[in-house]
Amino acid sequence: MKEFVALKLKLLRWTALRLSQDKNVKVFTRLAIPYNPYHPEPYERWTLKGLYDLENGEILVGEEFWNFVGSDNIYEELLDIFQKVGEELRDEIDEKFAEFRNR
Repeated sequence: MKEFVALKLKLLRWTALRLSQDKNVKVFTRLAIPYNPYHPEPYERWTLKGLYDLENGEILVGEEFWNFVGSDNIYEELLDIFQKVGEELRDEIDEKFAEFRNR
């Protein structure tokens, strides 16, 4: 929770600094979490409720983040690429994980 509060304060400071230069500028703050560990369920940590405007996209998680950064539906393309690379490098990946297990 402490980290989310600190990030919110930082976003508010940056917004205030920008508005101090031009009070008519539109400022949109976003916090991005590139991976949703709860997928396929939505990311709904209690630590975010009341702190961030979840309804208006102040937090972009997983698919929302990647589609915002890239373009519409880039998330599905990324998943396909990771799947293909994972299949091609499966033996190497397994070897690396085995090294960690044997420590």
